[in-house]
Amino acid sequence: MSLEPNNLKGGNSFRYNGLIHRKTAGIEPVKDGKGVSVVTRKSEGLRKHTKNLTHVELKKRSRRTIATIRRTLKYNNYSKDLINDVVRRICAIIQSQKPVVIKSKARTAEKGLGSLWL
Repeated sequence: MSLEPNNLKGGNSFRYNGLIHRKTAGIEPVKDGKGVSVVTRKSEGLRKHTKNLTHVELKKRSRRTIATIRRTLKYNNYSKDLINDVVRRICAIIQSQKPVVIKSKARTAEKGLGSLWL
C-alpha cells in the first residue's frame, strides 16, 4: 500500500506514483461528503509541491462529473489508462457517498399460505 498523494491505485509502483511524474491526477472526496475533488499538477514549478497542485471540486450529478473529468484529462493529453483509472476511482467514491438503503424483509401473507396447506 502506498498513501502518497495522487496515487490512484494505492499500490507501490512506478506507474501510479504521484510524486515523480510531471502530469498526475488524483481524486479525493469532498469534505462535506457530496462530490469529488480533482487534484492535478501544473507542469511548471515542480519543486514547489504546495503551489503546483490545483484542486477543483465537482458536486454535479455522477455521470456529468465523470464526463467533465474525462474530457478535461483528455484535452490535457493525459494517457488513456490514467483516465480510466481516474474514472474507476470516481465511481468508487461516488458509490460510497450514496446513502445506504435498508430493505425490509418481504412479508408473506399468512392467510394465503395457510389456505394452500389445508
